[in-house]
Amino acid sequence: MAAKYHILKLIPLLFAAAGATACFGTSGGNRNSGGDTASAEASAGDFPLRYTYRIKAVYPHSTDSYTQGLYWHDGYLWEGTGQYRQSALLQVDLQTGEALRRVDLDPGYFGEGIALLGGLIYQLTWLEGTGLVYDGSSLEQVDTFEYSGQGWGLTTDGQYLYMSNGTHEIAVLEPGTMRKVRTVRVSLDKRRLSQINELEWIDGRIWANVYGTDQIAVIDPVGGVVEWLVDLTGILPAEDRTPRTDVLNGIAYDSERGRIFVTGKYWPKLFEIEPVRK
Repeated sequence: MAAKYHILKLIPLLFAAAGATACFGTSGGNRNSGGDTASAEASAGDFPLRYTYRIKAVYPHSTDSYTQGLYWHDGYLWEGTGQYRQSALLQVDLQTGEALRRVDLDPGYFGEGIALLGGLIYQLTWLEGTGLVYDGSSLEQVDTFEYSGQGWGLTTDGQYLYMSNGTHEIAVLEPGTMRKVRTVRVSLDKRRLSQINELEWIDGRIWANVYGTDQIAVIDPVGGVVEWLVDLTGILPAEDRTPRTDVLNGIAYDSERGRIFVTGKYWPKLFEIEPVRK
């Protein structure tokens, strides 16, 4: 999401404060379903389960990429980047961090989340209310679609698209028509959790960056309950940060090898992580 409002710097304090783990109000601004992992470990009253992380591997990431969307497919990372006159869709080599193929967006578009479904790549834009559709092989743009409100994150369960807009709501969209079939309302400790940003579908749950924080919320896609909070505080060392370094954003899942990747906007590194129960 765009570097929106300085008030978002307060959000991490809300996570840290006792009894105040939710963010309130609305924003200013792909795989097959899997098992019921979190539900097997705890009853609804015990949520959220709290996790930290273990770094399993580190890879290079372009500091020119303002990461808005990320997914893994067919041996490559695919990345959607933002900023006006800089937004693009990229096919990225994991080992080098270099873009092997690039599609630049129109200068008037601020790129956002991306997802692959049915051989098509869908890409949101932030304020323009326009989504772009590409052929997944040629990367030729084949269609557009319209939506109201802001576009933030995008993922898929292999049947539907899930789209966030910075509020506590995730729209479930039918591909092709882009008709909204239902809404997932995200809640944490029975309070709505807003600033839901980049999304990834992992083992039947939606993993979501919470904008302005180092937290990933793992969400039940039916009831919207946050079942896990994964705290990635400190994952990018201070020595790797510059005045340009922005927030954590970007989650990708390699379902074949069970690898979870995370990065951030203008970050020099991409991390493979394993959640560790606190």
